Amino acid sequence: MDIWWSLHLRREPASVPLARRILLGTMATAGVDPEVSYEVGVALTEACANAVEHAAPGSAGTEDDGFQVTATIVGDRLRIEVTDSGPGFALRLRRDRAAEGRAAEGRAAESKAGRTAPRRSAVVTADTSAESGRGLFLIRALADHVQFRNHPRRGAVVSFDKVLTYQDRPLARAS
Repeated sequence: MDIWWSLHLRREPASVPLARRILLGTMATAGVDPEVSYEVGVALTEACANAVEHAAPGSAGTEDDGFQVTATIVGDRLRIEVTDSGPGFALRLRRDRAAEGRAAEGRAAESKAGRTAPRRSAVVTADTSAESGRGLFLIRALADHVQFRNHPRRGAVVSFDKVLTYQDRPLARAS
């Protein structure tokens, strides 16, 4: 049995646990292994929290655009897509690149002054002391395939896939 649903949610913190509960209920009903469900639930929570934080609010006097969550289970594969109405990833990438460029200039200046800066690792890791910025790393760690892209009109799209394992298939027996 294939399952598909889509939610259009307000850009408010209460929407995050609502989306997670609906996803977990769907997976429990389908008989998905609870450990896999937990991992996907965390990934969805992070994607929704990013949408709530980064999506643009409606302009003065207009309704909030909110964000959309779509989930599809086909056989043993789950696909989640969270779309927001924010500035998209390009703006965030430009900010990150600018900060990285300033850091590189600082290292070059230290090197000229005879001080050596520690070499950066080629592996990108989340700053564990930061109050934000770990969500996309968690999604990458918990999902099998992840894609971050900009929506053609406006906003960011986070989509991820997970291969599901089942403990029992009550829906398959019912059909």
